[in-house]
Amino acid sequence: MKEEVTDLSPTSPGEDSDAILSPVAEIEPKPGLNGVPVRWYDADRTEPYTRITPFQEKHDTSVEFFYKPITLTALSFALVILAYVATTQDLIEEGRDKRRMGVYAAIAAFLTFAMLQFRDGPFVRPHPAFWRIILGVNLLYELALVFLLFQDLTTARQMMTYIDPNLGVPLPEKSYAEDCSLTPKTLWNAIDIFCLAHALGWFGKAMILRDYWFCWILSIAFELAEYSLQHQLPNFAECWWDHWVLDVLLCNWLGTYLGMKVCEYFEVKPYEWRGFRQSRGIRSKAKRVLSQFSPHDFTAFKWGTATDFLHFSTVVILLAVFLAAELNPFYLKSLLWMEPDHPIVILRLAFVFLCALPAVRELYQYINDPRRAVRMGQHVWLLLATIVTELLVITKWSKGQFSAPLPSKVKWGWIIGAVLLVLYPTVQFGIPSARRYIRKHLRRSKSKVS
Repeated sequence: MKEEVTDLSPTSPGEDSDAILSPVAEIEPKPGLNGVPVRWYDADRTEPYTRITPFQEKHDTSVEFFYKPITLTALSFALVILAYVATTQDLIEEGRDKRRMGVYAAIAAFLTFAMLQFRDGPFVRPHPAFWRIILGVNLLYELALVFLLFQDLTTARQMMTYIDPNLGVPLPEKSYAEDCSLTPKTLWNAIDIFCLAHALGWFGKAMILRDYWFCWILSIAFELAEYSLQHQLPNFAECWWDHWVLDVLLCNWLGTYLGMKVCEYFEVKPYEWRGFRQSRGIRSKAKRVLSQFSPHDFTAFKWGTATDFLHFSTVVILLAVFLAAELNPFYLKSLLWMEPDHPIVILRLAFVFLCALPAVRELYQYINDPRRAVRMGQHVWLLLATIVTELLVITKWSKGQFSAPLPSKVKWGWIIGAVLLVLYPTVQFGIPSARRYIRKHLRRSKSKVS
């Protein structure tokens, strides 16, 4: 009779895939007891973090072939392709920049290793290998940021010309608060492609956070951050109706609403997966292929901000990280002289969105189910390191670049916000906890006296 270990960590579901107990045999004496000496190889090797398997135990059996480990086959194909590209003169002509080709090949080799050997995350659709590649891209970006952290701003701007020769040229600062008269003409001129980008961005944030109130708080906090930082970045200067009507009430609300409606659909959708071979007819097979890109299941997030101090502090930290992730590209593109629609800026936003999807899922599981999620997931750990490294790079390069002093009203606004941020958990959690502690102490004192 076998006993299966079902206490799997959802943040890394493949770690306990081989945790099946063998049949009960005769009990061996434990090292150190009954006179048995302790040997170095008697260390307990059964912790879940010591076993890493490349594929999940509970994978999607409806497409069984795509979940079989084929690491050796993939390695063979990758080496053949690498040898062919590196040695064929038709592909690498004399006189071309072979350094660029070498960098691309190194990146491809690293992402191939990530796809095959990194641990699985919380998502299995469209395939766990896809999310391993996303984690590999995040790690490459983090390594690039660490490298840039040790360069000065002039050197960094020169390095960006290796990626795009059109970079390295100062850009004029643009302000959106030149004409704030509330007329149909000014409203029409304010509507551009960035309105669509706003809506798409908040659609993505709603898919990540899965909470109306969280998205509303983040939306208002970002507009307040723009007010606070417009003395450094002129493109943060906008008309009041641009801040609160076009951005918050129109673009942000529309994106959040559509995103939450998609979340609600996934939450109530029945998930009954059939294999490709079991699907009959071309239409049924095509529908099965498209469904591979939808979630295997869906978890509604209930952050519980007012339940206890842990959930409150988690929401505040997550809010701060999201704000930093939103503000960082504005500073980076300003310091590195990149247009807002430059492909590097767009790719960075898309990559952070893809990285945040599993990261927030891992954080939610880590906070709400600590018995099963015994450690923070790899996606949230690496994304947090990436955002903080971006902040370090911006802080280093910003010395001498933003000479305008912090306005006094902004300073007082931040002070009031910080006081309220400390006052709320003190009243909500600190005082009740102190009262419970005093009552418990008085009961003990009375019981001892009696």
